[in-house]
Amino acid sequence: MSGFQHFWEQGDAITRSVAALLLLMSISAWVVIFWKGWLLRRVRADIERAVPAFWAAPDLAAGGERLRAFDRERVLEPLLAAATASPNANTLEARGHVDSQLTRRLRDALHAVLAQLQYGQVLLASIGSTAPFIGLFGTVWGIYHALVSISAGGSITIERVSGPVGEALVMTAAGLAVAIPAVLAYNIFGKRVGACEAELEGFAHDLREMIADAAAPEPQRA
Repeated sequence: MSGFQHFWEQGDAITRSVAALLLLMSISAWVVIFWKGWLLRRVRADIERAVPAFWAAPDLAAGGERLRAFDRERVLEPLLAAATASPNANTLEARGHVDSQLTRRLRDALHAVLAQLQYGQVLLASIGSTAPFIGLFGTVWGIYHALVSISAGGSITIERVSGPVGEALVMTAAGLAVAIPAVLAYNIFGKRVGACEAELEGFAHDLREMIADAAAPEPQRA
């Protein structure tokens, strides 16, 4: 603790700003990591329980009730709502074929759900890519500030240089400590979101086929 206090007291406004920025980035990254880990775990569990329960229902109304009971994060319900929605008769959407209407509504609903699941990924990617360079900037500026202070004091010795320079190098380590968890979490969450996306796309495809088959006119008998 005394070393950090000495580093903080010896640093100027820029050095302190860089340290505060890295601390803020670290806190933000860990908040997103814990939140997304909890969210994606719930979503994966909801999909695994809700989809089989929906298809095991005797009719669409009962399937919707079962789906809503398990879909805590509301990632499946928007797809069902889009599949069963009826467009306004006075719109261009209503003039299209039933298959095209279903595809358009399900695609828009799927994009909205995926945007919900991908929320926070940009922040993790930004922190992972910029934190090392921010730490490096803090190191360079700290070394420059330390050398200027030492040169103004007169004689320069190894003992007088090694301490401030070593403290400045801590900024590079701090930048890496902030970036590495963010990059690892980004890759892990990207894989989990991709797995959820595949399940949601499969559910949307099956919904489309069921609704389209139900809406198709029965073939006329000869």
